[in-house]
Amino acid sequence: MLKVTLGKTGITVNKNGFGCLPIQRVTKEEAAKLLLKAFDRGFQYFDTARDYTDSEEKMGYALHKIRPQLFIATKTHAKDAKKFWTDLETSLRLLQTDYIDVYQFHNPSFVPKPGEENGLYEAALKAQQEGKIRFIGITNHRMPVALEAVASGLYATMQYPFSYLANEEELALVARTKEAKMGFIAMKGMAGGLLPDGRVSYAFMSKFDHVLPIWGIQRDRELEQFLSCQDNPPVLDDAMQALIAKNKKELVGGFCRSCGYCLPCPVGIDIPQAARMSLLLRRFPTHLNLTPERQANMALIPKCLHCNHCKDNCPYGLDTPELLKANYADYLTFLK
Repeated sequence: MLKVTLGKTGITVNKNGFGCLPIQRVTKEEAAKLLLKAFDRGFQYFDTARDYTDSEEKMGYALHKIRPQLFIATKTHAKDAKKFWTDLETSLRLLQTDYIDVYQFHNPSFVPKPGEENGLYEAALKAQQEGKIRFIGITNHRMPVALEAVASGLYATMQYPFSYLANEEELALVARTKEAKMGFIAMKGMAGGLLPDGRVSYAFMSKFDHVLPIWGIQRDRELEQFLSCQDNPPVLDDAMQALIAKNKKELVGGFCRSCGYCLPCPVGIDIPQAARMSLLLRRFPTHLNLTPERQANMALIPKCLHCNHCKDNCPYGLDTPELLKANYADYLTFLK
């Protein structure tokens, strides 16, 4: 079983982290079953966020009895100290714990620092002094903000999208966190569900000894593929390298990473799903993406108001309305 240490935190865990965003979509009992199975089979690091609706509540329900044996990370979108404390106390209550191992500023558009009027960083330091959080981390989707956070020396961990589709700038960010002795937590290790083979992704991540991937897991079959990786760690062989090269050629560039910052849509479009429809139809069995529910979602695209909320909030600078338009036109060809 491969292990990873998160920089200066000293937290050393199995190189399989559980990303708890997807458990919003299943029942409390289904979530508990997944979480406990993951723990029983070696998962030790569980990551969620205050904004993930009932994810924290489900985690608390499932894991509170074994709390000392695992590591919990959560996040706050707070923009000021008052909201910081509200979020932290809510998270502690729902997670049924007295402390958070890694408490992260959730994709801020700036790097919280001491001395700012918002008081965010001072609030985090006070919470740390009170024992309510152990380490202060930050997550982001914006390269300039991520680089500034690393250079600041203020954060124990960086969480950033990272998969084998990474470009040179993203690889350089990972290297900088290692130099700074920061733990690197890799979200979107499957590129938001566009990469079909977890063993290839796991083999890629194994090359980076300070990187902890947190896999977004909603179903037992998804959990099983990563359990099989820890039991029999895959080696990045020629066949895997060829698949990586093929996927990079197909996917690198203007594709939706499914981060969700484009939402909510005023007409109700599930934008991450719709903006990736062309890729989903070609990379997975077609019937899985032509369900009545998904067809109903695609049918909303012509109702787009062109308000540009999605475009203005995309961390990757995508022209989301145009991406939706192109995906809708392509989708229609599959209905003929």
